[in-house]
Amino acid sequence: MAQALATPVLPSLSLISNPLSKFPKNSISFPKFNTIPKVGGLSIKCVRVGGVEIPNNKRVEYSLQYIHGIGRTSARQILNDLSYENKLTKDLSEEELTILRDEVSKYMIEGDLRRFNGLAIRRLKEIQCYRGVRHIQGLPCRGQRTKNNCRTLKGKRVAIPGKKKK
Repeated sequence: MAQALATPVLPSLSLISNPLSKFPKNSISFPKFNTIPKVGGLSIKCVRVGGVEIPNNKRVEYSLQYIHGIGRTSARQILNDLSYENKLTKDLSEEELTILRDEVSKYMIEGDLRRFNGLAIRRLKEIQCYRGVRHIQGLPCRGQRTKNNCRTLKGKRVAIPGKKKK
């Protein structure tokens, strides 16, 4: 039974039984991870900013753009306001991350922004203005032509029976 436990279960996790140690023969020791374990080349440690996990292996300017409501201009503005250099996200210290979170929290992001936009569209629908009616009909409301394009809003083409091209 002890021999079966001593064989490696997975390549990354091996159970080792050392008969020469002071512990009883049936004891099992696990390898200790001093560094952060990696899975498939990605480290498991993630940074949460604004309720979103942003990637570690990218520069801060591009990592911030994973947050809904922060684009290229806002990300650059945040870095300029904090006077940070654009280094990798995993190289930021804990206090730098805390300051970054405080700066990002000043912006309207994620759920608040989605809720704000949803309420604005609902208001347009309720007052039955042109843009609201176009939203209800599922058509573009910014003046685009609809004869040929706007398939994203209109959906798949529906064939009309009896209509033939000449």
